[in-house]
Parts: sequence; structure tokens; C-alpha cells
Amino acid sequence: MSQLNKDILFLLFEELRDDSKSLFSCLLVNRLWCETVIPILWRNPWCYGINYKNKSYLFAIIAFYLPNGIKEFLTSQGINFPPISYQSLLFNYLSFCKSINVNIINNSVIPIGSSLAYNQFLLQQEFYNLLITTCSELKYLDMKSINHQIFYFPKAEARLETLYELRCNTSVDSSYFYGLARICQNIQKLIIINNTIKANHGIVKLIEVQENLKNFEWKDDFEDEYNFIEDPYKEALLALEKKADNLNHLKIFFQYIIWFGHTSLQKVLPKLYKLKTLIIENSFFISFTEHQSKMLVYHDIEILYIDFITISAASNIIENNGGHLKEIILFKGCYEYFEFEDNFNEASLNFIHNICEHCPSIEYLTLLFSPTKEHFTKFEKLLKVCQNLKSLLIVITDVDKEETFESISENGAELLKTLISSVPNNLREIRFFDDFKFSLQALEEFLKQWKSQHALSIFTSDYIYNGEDYKILINKYKNDGVIKDFRVVPGSEIYY
Repeated sequence: MSQLNKDILFLLFEELRDDSKSLFSCLLVNRLWCETVIPILWRNPWCYGINYKNKSYLFAIIAFYLPNGIKEFLTSQGINFPPISYQSLLFNYLSFCKSINVNIINNSVIPIGSSLAYNQFLLQQEFYNLLITTCSELKYLDMKSINHQIFYFPKAEARLETLYELRCNTSVDSSYFYGLARICQNIQKLIIINNTIKANHGIVKLIEVQENLKNFEWKDDFEDEYNFIEDPYKEALLALEKKADNLNHLKIFFQYIIWFGHTSLQKVLPKLYKLKTLIIENSFFISFTEHQSKMLVYHDIEILYIDFITISAASNIIENNGGHLKEIILFKGCYEYFEFEDNFNEASLNFIHNICEHCPSIEYLTLLFSPTKEHFTKFEKLLKVCQNLKSLLIVITDVDKEETFESISENGAELLKTLISSVPNNLREIRFFDDFKFSLQALEEFLKQWKSQHALSIFTSDYIYNGEDYKILINKYKNDGVIKDFRVVPGSEIYY
């Protein structure tokens, strides 16, 4: 492998771009590998899971590029630069950099130079100016907690107009976003952390001016309950509605949807007709009538992830999709809610039917149904039809009678029999929510007959499988290569 040319190596390392441990190891192989991997590592040097506070070399490398006159001034202010900041470097590292992460620079890199607030302010200003000036093309900006209006720096307009992804929070003053809106009008991915008690009209303006917004994320981040001054969601959602012709991916986490945003979201979602990804978390108070859910028509949708949604509403969305759905992840932490849904058994049968009819490409799936013979028959058909299925999360709840240890064990045995009779070749992971009690004999028979192309990973929240007899059985089939992983985890971790 060490004989591969640079172009091939670059393509291989690109596949490892999110694996910092492997990339850092590649630096040590030889000079060619090092030269090839450095541009990938420095494209976004802030994105790796490392403790930047202990990485003084990052501070030293950036400081190296400061003009000597600036260094002398900062030194006179009591800011310390390590000796390496004055030595030559092997690579022009900053020429590869296409990103700025304000939070890491402010909290981890800058304090290495000085602990004084005024000195840190000076360093921040010089570092941002340096990065804006030196980075040949700025693609990613994480500006949470920013204190400097970087759009006034020399060359800022040329750099910021190429911005592809922006991460920000609503605590930044609106005027800052007005300044960005004048320059940055081609952002394709916008991620907003909402951590204030009033709407940020600057962010609304920033959304309005975007000409090619494809990916939008909004996440509330409050430690305590706040008394909002005004609806923080409505204007942003209405601005987002006007981006429907381009918007492909939507992910939202509204912490206080009970008070605000409920009606606006119901009105806006049907307009976003080009969605490929729809993820709505913490949406317990978002409800759709049958008529409203039928208006959620997404012919291109591939990922549907909604924590709280009725089975009937989910069925309507699935029925109206264009056959491209690959991930359907629903009902997170709320399966008990559906015991009170009208016609639960009929609705869950219809849900399974719609998966069979309209989701030929499904790979990740959450299923919720009753343990009736008809449901297991439908489930068996689904397994035969959905041959691309890789991961299955199963919730079985009996709404007609109180469940006992014996009935749960019987349901578990029937489920395992159904899985064995019709297992898709690509299935590699099964997650069992709540109490699935498989007898030792039923589980061993299942593992004996497992015929998928892949070793199986099983996740369950039932601690019965921590018993010694189960551990011996599981370890046996791990050694035989049938089980890849078997984990007993809290119920909250069963979901993807």
C-alpha cells in the first residue's frame, strides 16, 4: 500500500476524513503519506474529537503566520508565544484551511497565549483576521459566541461569499446577522442553536436572503424553562417556507413547541415539498389530523424521523412518498401513547402494509404492532419484501389485554420464528424495545438458524440477558461469528 501514488492515496484518505485516529496514524508512515493527509486534516482542523486545550501546537502554528510586528506588539502586552512560533514549518498549513470554529479558538486555543480577558480579545482579533486573510476559500464557519464583526476585516467579503455551512446561536446580536446577510447569500447548510428568550430578527433576515439553502437545522438549547418575550419560531419558519424550491433536509428540535410554533409548523411543513430528510425531535405537542397528515406529500423523501407521531399520520406520509424511503425512525420513547390511539390494531396493520407497498428500499425501520396472528403474518410479508433492510427496531405492545411474563415469552418466541423464516439477507442489527423475554431455548434455536450474510448485533433493554446462562450462550455464538454484538442498554439508548 505504501507504493500507491498520491492521487489514489488522497481518495483513500478522503474516505477516512471523519476518522481522526486513522488519519493521524497515516502521518507517520512516510513523507508521501504525510504530504497527502495534511490537506485533509487541515481542511477543518477543529472538527476532531481531541482536547484542544492540551494541543499547544495548534496555537503555535496559527501564531507562526502572524506578522513579526504584530507578534512584537502582542508580546509587549504580555502574550507568550512558544519558540516554534518563530521557526519554519514543513507545510503551509493555513492554505489548506477552509473553516473557522470560533468556540474552539476562543475557549481552547487563545487561552494558551494568555489568561487575561483583554489579551484574549486582542489575540482573537488577530487570529480571525489572519484566518480570513490566509484561508484561500472559506466553506465552514462556526460562529457561536463570536465577539468580533469579522465581515469588516480585509478580504472578508471575498471569503464569506463562498460560505457553504454556517453554525450560529441566537444569543449573537441581530446586527451581526444583518452584516452577514449582506455578504453571505449562498449558504447551503444553516444550523441554528436557539438559546435566547426572544426571536432573533437578524437570523430571520439571514434565512430570507439565501438563494440556495438546502439543509436547515434548528435546535433549542435551554437549561431551564424560560418565559419567552415573543414567539422564537414563527418568523424563522415563515422565512424557511419561501426556500421550499431548494430545501432538501430539515431537522428541528423545538423545546417549547407547547407554547409556540405548533401552528406555524403545521402550516409550513406541507409547503416543503422537496424534502429528502425530515427529522422532528421532541415533538410531543405537534399533532396532525388525518387531513393534515395527508397533505405531507414528499415524493423525494429518504429519511423520516419523528419522535411523536400517530401511526395513522405516519402511514399517510409513507403512503404519499415516492418510493425512496431508506430510514423510518418513529415513536421514540412514546410507545405507551399509542395504546390510547383509536383502532390501534387496524392502524398498525395498515402501517405495515404501507411499508410493504411503498418502501421497497427501506434500510432502517421502526415497527410498532400488536402480537396478533394477523400482525405476525403481515410482518413476515414485510421481511420478504424489504430485502434491503439492515436494521430493525421492534416494539410490540398488546392493547387488548394485560401482558404477563408468559405472554411476553410466547410473543418473543413467535417473533424469533418469524424472523428466521423470512430474514432479509442484509439484516445485521435488531433492536428490541422494552421487555422482550426470549427463553434460553428459543434464543438458541434462533441463533442456530440465523442465515443472514452478516453477523448479527442485538440491542435490548431487558436485564434478563445479563444472567450467566444467557452470557454463556451469547459468547458461544460470538465465537462462532453469528453474533457481532449483544448489548443490554437502558431503554433510552435502544433508539438510534
